[in-house]
Amino acid sequence: MNAVEFQNVSKSYAIYNAPRDRLLELLSPRRMKRHQDFWALRDVNFEVRRGEAFCIVGENGSGKSTLLQIVAGILQPSSGTVAVNGRVSALLELGAGFNPEFSGRDNVYLNGSILGLTTRQIEERYDQIASFAEIGEFINQPVKTYSSGMVVRLAFAVAINVDPDILLVDEALAVGDIYFRQRCMRKVNELRARGVTILFVSHATADVKAIGDRALWLEHGRLMDIGNTDRVVAKYLAAMVEKDSRYLKSHPDAAPAETTAVRAPEVVESIPNIDHRYGDGRAQVLGIAILDETGLPVPMLEPSARLVVRISVAARAELPKPMVGFMLRNHLGIDFAGTNTARENHELAPMRAGDIVTVDFHIDLPELYPGSFSFSPAIADGTLAAYSMCDWIDNAVALQMGRGAGEVYGYLHLPCRVAVNARLRPEPAPLAERRVG
Repeated sequence: MNAVEFQNVSKSYAIYNAPRDRLLELLSPRRMKRHQDFWALRDVNFEVRRGEAFCIVGENGSGKSTLLQIVAGILQPSSGTVAVNGRVSALLELGAGFNPEFSGRDNVYLNGSILGLTTRQIEERYDQIASFAEIGEFINQPVKTYSSGMVVRLAFAVAINVDPDILLVDEALAVGDIYFRQRCMRKVNELRARGVTILFVSHATADVKAIGDRALWLEHGRLMDIGNTDRVVAKYLAAMVEKDSRYLKSHPDAAPAETTAVRAPEVVESIPNIDHRYGDGRAQVLGIAILDETGLPVPMLEPSARLVVRISVAARAELPKPMVGFMLRNHLGIDFAGTNTARENHELAPMRAGDIVTVDFHIDLPELYPGSFSFSPAIADGTLAAYSMCDWIDNAVALQMGRGAGEVYGYLHLPCRVAVNARLRPEPAPLAERRVG
């Protein structure tokens, strides 16, 4: 039995031009329609397996929150059927279920009761909730005195301590500080390991890719894609880049002036792998190679090695402000590090159709943990603040990181020099000695 099932689910809202139209519609003998139907969801079908981390991505207004509210039982669908099997704990709108006049402690009991716990069960878990929230004596103060971060701390602490079968998280963690967000993400992973089903909505695609077993992409209430997290997120980001590109084209005043173009003496024309490719097509990545300092391809990444990431690109149309770069990803598909010519303060000359440029990025590789890393090359047109993506290739080259001389604790080993009982600067001489001098 699945934890959640949606079959042809739609949700519409009646939009009235004026408040009186609602009353006139109710009083009309033939119930003459005086509203417009806004479809927040339209014919959505999916299922979430028990113990699965299921992520939902999409623009603001795409229907993500409506979907979670239907799962939580807050909203009822206009049509279709929904099956939810198990106790649901939801962290939806900030402070939902909290009375601002009550203290944090009182709201723990109130929220726990709403989620189905008895007073005794809440008492047994209160210390755990207070400990996770880490808001100190503020827990005895009215919630209306809390910052938004403190509210979400307390709300999340309650939500995870009611032993949910299904946990819903809707972007609320975005207001938390980095320390609390990291604790929350660890807790989400811990709950997933215990078999709790997670439905997670976030604009932070790195978080989505880190925890999601599968992902669903909504756009204007319709299901655009569902499946492997990396693939769905890549398609969603590609669509957003294309949308931004169309916006920039409608604002031509952002385009910089022309200068002289250049051509490359050496060209890489090999792309070992293409997981996904997107862009407006005004330029194309011809190839990428990972080389050593002598120009030979490297079969494996070595800790502390010096690499050259060589990327060749060709213009298919005029590019006033080309940028070439790459993204380094780890084995979890998380964007680990990246750079581009603009980030490195190296302005490329404008390119005309047919021009070819090869860019070499010389990198001193840090000592990273043994794992697989991939390089995703790209060419764009514009500035770091506003650009249109011409061509992006996901995971064009993947290489294994070899083991170094010592252990790597965490993700990388920072270059370090150890000194014992040392002074960072000499002590000033005694006053008498300075006078003699």
